[in-house]
Amino acid sequence: MLAYLWVALGGGIGSVARFWMDGLVSNKFGTSFPWGILVINITGSFVIGVLGAVAGSSGRMDPESRVFTTQFLMIGICGGYTTFSSFSWHTLRLLREGEWLYAGGNVILSVLLCMIAVWLGYLVGAWLQRWI
Repeated sequence: MLAYLWVALGGGIGSVARFWMDGLVSNKFGTSFPWGILVINITGSFVIGVLGAVAGSSGRMDPESRVFTTQFLMIGICGGYTTFSSFSWHTLRLLREGEWLYAGGNVILSVLLCMIAVWLGYLVGAWLQRWI
């Protein structure tokens, strides 16, 4: 049960950080291109990469710290900050394991299917607006 608390607490912190960072960057550079989201995805991917390396099985962390780092920082904060970081981390893991086909498939399927999903969601939302 404690694991769920750490993930929830970290997720809340990460979500607030995402909201703050997006506003900060968007106010500075505008909203014609999603600069805030790009910065969030890049920084979140960087942070989860650092944490994954430090908390990995070859890292120097003791088992309790490794579990806390994984649950609170990686899944919670990074997951709340950007799910793109998790996507990037898992793709890197596949590449490091020599699973080139799976890594490439993950990239292609994630981008393609998520774009289709957001487009379909947009269409449904536009359709719903006619009835609301």
